[in-house]
Amino acid sequence: MTNTDVLDDTLEEQVITAIRSVYDPEIPVNVYDLGLIYGITIDKDKKASIQMTLTAPACPVAGILPGQVETAVRNVEGIEDARVELVWDPPWSQERMSEEAQLALGLL
Repeated sequence: MTNTDVLDDTLEEQVITAIRSVYDPEIPVNVYDLGLIYGITIDKDKKASIQMTLTAPACPVAGILPGQVETAVRNVEGIEDARVELVWDPPWSQERMSEEAQLALGLL
């Protein structure tokens, strides 16, 4: 593993931490642990691309949640820009949630 790989891993961990600060206002769990983040890519120019979904296409926060994720990631030191792409395939399901999220919601 090169020094650059370690820095990239650390930057990705910081991006994940930032995403974990964003909560769906209807569910007391952050969007990362809810399983709404399908992918995170950080290119050589330190631009982050995030693929995320929502719990349902008609989700009432569809207009604001992706922007909140984008803003949180842009605020990570070392990230130059961030873009969130909303995707619907595969559809979200409760199985995508972390064990911590399932415990918080009383599903385990």
